[in-house]
Amino acid sequence: MKLVIVESPKKSETIGRYLGSDFKVVASEGHIRDLSTRGKGGLGIDIDGGFEADWEITARKKGLIAKLTAEAHKADEVYLATDPDREGEAISWHLAQVLQLPVESTKRLQFHEITKPAILAAIQNPGYINLNLVKAQETRRMEDRIIGFKVSSLLQRNINVQSAGRVQSSTLRMIVDRKAAIDAFVPEEYWTIEVEVLINGTKFKCPLVRVDGKPFKCHSQEEANAIVARIPETLTVSSVSKAEKLIYPKPAFTTSTMQQEAFSKYHFSNSRTQSVAQKLYEGLTINDEHVGLITYMRTDSTRISPEFFQRHATPYILETYGKEYLGSVREGKGGKNIQDAHEAIRPTGTHRTPEVVAQYVTAEEAKLYRLIYCRAMASLMAPKRIERTSIILSGNGLDFSLGGTRVLFKGYSVIFGEYEEADESTLPEINQGDVFDVKKINPDQKFTKPEPPYNEASIVKAMEEKGIGRPSTYASTIDTLIKRKYVTAVKGVINPTDDGVKVVTVLQKYFPDVVSTDYTATMESQLDKVESGEKTFLEAMTDFYKPFSENFEKARERMYKDPDVPTGETCPVCGKPLVYKQNRKGQPFVGCSGYPSCTYIKKEERPEDEPVGEDCPECGKPLVYKTNKKGERFIGCSGFPTCHYTRNPNEDPNKVKVKVTYTEADYVKPCPQCKKGFMVVKHGKKTDFLGCTNFPRCRYHEWLTKK
Repeated sequence: MKLVIVESPKKSETIGRYLGSDFKVVASEGHIRDLSTRGKGGLGIDIDGGFEADWEITARKKGLIAKLTAEAHKADEVYLATDPDREGEAISWHLAQVLQLPVESTKRLQFHEITKPAILAAIQNPGYINLNLVKAQETRRMEDRIIGFKVSSLLQRNINVQSAGRVQSSTLRMIVDRKAAIDAFVPEEYWTIEVEVLINGTKFKCPLVRVDGKPFKCHSQEEANAIVARIPETLTVSSVSKAEKLIYPKPAFTTSTMQQEAFSKYHFSNSRTQSVAQKLYEGLTINDEHVGLITYMRTDSTRISPEFFQRHATPYILETYGKEYLGSVREGKGGKNIQDAHEAIRPTGTHRTPEVVAQYVTAEEAKLYRLIYCRAMASLMAPKRIERTSIILSGNGLDFSLGGTRVLFKGYSVIFGEYEEADESTLPEINQGDVFDVKKINPDQKFTKPEPPYNEASIVKAMEEKGIGRPSTYASTIDTLIKRKYVTAVKGVINPTDDGVKVVTVLQKYFPDVVSTDYTATMESQLDKVESGEKTFLEAMTDFYKPFSENFEKARERMYKDPDVPTGETCPVCGKPLVYKQNRKGQPFVGCSGYPSCTYIKKEERPEDEPVGEDCPECGKPLVYKTNKKGERFIGCSGFPTCHYTRNPNEDPNKVKVKVTYTEADYVKPCPQCKKGFMVVKHGKKTDFLGCTNFPRCRYHEWLTKK
């Protein structure tokens, strides 16, 4: 038996179907080890010993590791088939270390789509663990740990905020800077003027573009009124020009552009888009075939393989649309720190059209698959050809423009069908010298607007343009900022909170590099050099740590501490003022300003229970309204903890079930867990089961077999 270890259980299910009974496919469920919190500063890194890492198996993975070890010992051969990126390579290396597999000879499978041909090809042509890739991931993890632990400790001690990270801090600064620019923006007045003319019975709007041969600009009502007074009753066509233009399709999706398009079209958050894409990649059942529908969804490349173009796209385009619609493989534009390790995101097969797939998947899976399929296929098709007509209508030194577009050849746009936005605005036949009546004049006062706040699409675009983070971290970075309450995301619009502004202000003063987009992008390029072998792990860590540690020591001496805000009350224990504080989780509380000498914490006064006006059906004591820890109201017995009766305030008390009592005749056997209760047959929503009579103190249960 041969063992294949992948990352996710869903992927193991899909791949297991392709490999047959000679293989067993199991999942590591992501990373199995991480840096410990032992050693100096709790970093889990021996800095003086050449940045040696102290790796430890995460607590929740110990049971899984025991199972993987047992499977590896039984197997004739072990294949490591984790994701094809830095994180995946590192997981393979950690698996080899923990399972005591020889790193240099253990086979590593790489595939960028989960289809039977791709999996079988990977089995036939295995590689080995790329140690440069592993070292690049190790460098990133150590740098993030050092920045996160050291800078966060200062922030927690001095300004009561939770954490700072390398990528999240520079992203947060962009958000804070954008909000500051919006707040400081001063609107400027300007005017637009358009006329409505009647052409062959249809009204057309024509904006003013030139005044006396110069571009039209107007900044006051007086100027606008003066120009309006010059507009004649008729306008003459002074020029008509027509030009054909080719419009080329956009390249296939990267992670960033997929997230942007999904937000723009469907308002999917970045994390939601990635979650759906993960399902499409790992495999769904389509027409009785379980198959991965798209290629690997964490990529910064727009490249599509010539093999896919020749073997899949070309026959499909020729058969469905015709020879004139066939395009070619085009390279997209590169950006900062583009790795190009994988293809762009594309469908794994052209025959699985969006219409076919939509019959077997959820609505959001169908929507995202349509975006990916159409974008990738369109990128391989011929350009659209249009004719643009530009007309100038003149009178009294004023020039107004009128434009129209006619599609001559649909090209790639044919694949979008009804989902493509209308882009055709045809004009009637118009010739130079034609005269048209002005039916209406529309002067409009407007004011300049600042750039809008970032949304979940535009912040990812900005991160990509600045070279911050990687495709695998875009969504998690935004989620972290929201979780830390440094930003809010309301309907996808992202704004900084007071704590977010405070963090950026302090970091800019004491750790300007941490919030610098250039610095973060430079670090990403250093990781790329480690990956390519241009730089060693030790060189990269030394170049990072020496200036950082010097700056950290200076900041530790100079950083001010935010004064605690007094509540106006005094401590009942020592008499010092009580102040507002935050615990490590960022939750507010009131405590003594004399801490650590005085550890008094003011307990929140719980509101008195309000009588319901009914008696408990179980013990007869009065029922009262209570509030749980989440602030939710419920009805409970005033005899608690002797009586545990509760119900929802909205429930009809006449329909509430009375507690079931059991007799010795109902006992099946003593409870094997608590030893106090007895197992009895209970009735669940879907099936019967054996449960303990000591519930809820004992929750032990056993499912009943069909027998």
